[in-house]
Amino acid sequence: MIDLTFDRVGKKYRIYRQSEQNRAPALVRKARELMTGWQDFWALKDVSFQIERGEAVGIIGHNGAGKSTILKLLYNITAPSRGEIRINGRLAALIEVASGFHPELTGRENVYLNGSLLGMKRREITQKLDSIVGFAGVAQFIDTPVKRYSSGMYLRLGFAIAAHLDPDVLLLDEVLAVGDAEFQAKCIERINQLKRNGKTIVFVSHNLAAVESLCDRVFLLRQGELYSTGPPRQVISEYERLLAEMPAAAKLSSVTAARAAEIVSVSIFNAAGRRTTTVATGDAMRAEVEYKVHEPVADAVIELYFYSIFGNLHCHFSTEVKGEHLRLAAGHGVIEFHCPEVLLEVASFNIEASIKHRGSAFSEHIDYKQAAFLNIGQGKPVHGMFYMPHSFTQKAVGVQQEIDS
Repeated sequence: MIDLTFDRVGKKYRIYRQSEQNRAPALVRKARELMTGWQDFWALKDVSFQIERGEAVGIIGHNGAGKSTILKLLYNITAPSRGEIRINGRLAALIEVASGFHPELTGRENVYLNGSLLGMKRREITQKLDSIVGFAGVAQFIDTPVKRYSSGMYLRLGFAIAAHLDPDVLLLDEVLAVGDAEFQAKCIERINQLKRNGKTIVFVSHNLAAVESLCDRVFLLRQGELYSTGPPRQVISEYERLLAEMPAAAKLSSVTAARAAEIVSVSIFNAAGRRTTTVATGDAMRAEVEYKVHEPVADAVIELYFYSIFGNLHCHFSTEVKGEHLRLAAGHGVIEFHCPEVLLEVASFNIEASIKHRGSAFSEHIDYKQAAFLNIGQGKPVHGMFYMPHSFTQKAVGVQQEIDS
């Protein structure tokens, strides 16, 4: 049985440009913009596919490739400009967990409110309440207003509510970035349970390791078109090839010439020296920051920041660590960061790059860019946000043995 069908679906947006007739009255300028100051942008171009009942399909691609547009079309947030979409069965989405929460209401009250917004009946919510609260791990605070929750508690409760829906088709968007490693494991188990129960799953994510683990088939979008479809490993390899072939400078936006220095590109290399977007926990990694200096900078600091998709800073690389003065002469240059062992959790991270003066405030930069993204796959076991190298000693009477881990 076919649960989802996209038949030559296209989605067009109209992008308006500000009028250059600045001397004209505001109302006249606005009228001119509405009549002539726009251009059409096709977020999706004649996309066709079918998804069978019980199939788990991943959707991957660059930012702006059309992934979120497909989710919005499926969830009826927006309508297609052309083509036809057919859905067989009850559909639910885990797109923006906790988006329906009211900060002044307690966790319990928000379970009922959010559950109702997601289509659950009050009797169904009451039956599932203990399971929802236990899944989220917030039993101690369930009668506390959610405005006092940490961001992690807030998101865990939102996911727990949505995870207890009973849909025929489930849409997922980066939900595995919610919570710590233990909670993510519960999320994965819940998704696998839904798969075993014959539910159809559409999973949009930058986390290629999670896509490969959870999905039976993967769609690769490129510039609004369905570029490739097939088994997860095959399509992910094709995507990584496209990323490696992309000109590094194309990943970054241009900056004004008034800056003394600018970041040109950021590239990640694996232990074999190949440019990549995916490394496993425990692997070695090298990051290259290419920069261009317009005016010499006497005492500079170059840094990379690794943020989760929710904007939480997990770690950063910095030339300031050794306390050495970094002098940037006019021209091009490259800073290499060497990481002997990647010890972040299994997740996706946005990489942001900065050039600043030594002693500047955290938000004061000569140049700052959202530069790249990195997928961390499963290698060396990491439980929590990162791994701390350690050793332990087992002692017995008259015997001492040290063991490294």
